[in-house]
Amino acid sequence: MTASVLTRPRPAEVTPARRPRRRLKPGRPVRFGAAIGPLLLLALWALGSAAGWLDSRTLSAPWTVVTTAGDLIADGRLPEHLAVSAQRAGLGLVIGTGIGTVLALVAGLSRWGEAILDGPIQIKRAVPALALVPLLILWLGIGEQMKVTTITLGVFVPVYIHTHNGLRTIDSRYVELGESLRLRRGVFVRRIVLPGALPGFLLGMRFAVVAAWLSLVVVEQINSTSGIGYMMDLARQYGQTDIIIVGLVLYGLLGLLSDGAVRLVQRRALSWRRTLAG
Repeated sequence: MTASVLTRPRPAEVTPARRPRRRLKPGRPVRFGAAIGPLLLLALWALGSAAGWLDSRTLSAPWTVVTTAGDLIADGRLPEHLAVSAQRAGLGLVIGTGIGTVLALVAGLSRWGEAILDGPIQIKRAVPALALVPLLILWLGIGEQMKVTTITLGVFVPVYIHTHNGLRTIDSRYVELGESLRLRRGVFVRRIVLPGALPGFLLGMRFAVVAAWLSLVVVEQINSTSGIGYMMDLARQYGQTDIIIVGLVLYGLLGLLSDGAVRLVQRRALSWRRTLAG
């Protein structure tokens, strides 16, 4: 007789409790997060200057730049040049935004408009606005008209591209709802088209404000008699590195503040959207 072998059940293995993975969730952005990167860059710059790693003839120390900026403000040169530069960039931004928005609406609401406009604008997108400067000088001269036109050409393309994309990605359910309610053309555009294109338009504005300052940097160094770029070019001729750094820092701050202003409007205007940015 064969004895049956009784096997005891193995005790259940106790697995350590796994910590739940932290997933990305909507939340508020880091407070003053936009200032962390620039402050770290400033700290590295100050450290390199204090330790002697950076030659003052190549890159002036931060405290020298601050002192120079104070002197330029005191004698009125910096506010005067800044006002001229802001006027040029603002005028080009307003004109370029208007043109880009109108063209995007025409191309987005009409198949014929898209067929006529989208191709040439995509060609312009492949050609940098600054590459057209020699031709614009021949056409318009070297005055203010050429400078504002160059900034306008750099601005309207990103506004058009992102606004047009926003129009093309509007949820078709809203379009069908408008058609079922038989909304008039003007009401349809105001209630459905414009709100649907707003995210794309604001994204395009973020690229546009940066493009305005980038274009301004170049055009102000072409036979100008005022503006931040003129001040920097004049300092280059006399080897005044500190004034050049003041201009560069000012351009960077203007671009950062402009982008921050658009992001603030974007966050307020699109508060109804639930995204990872909060």
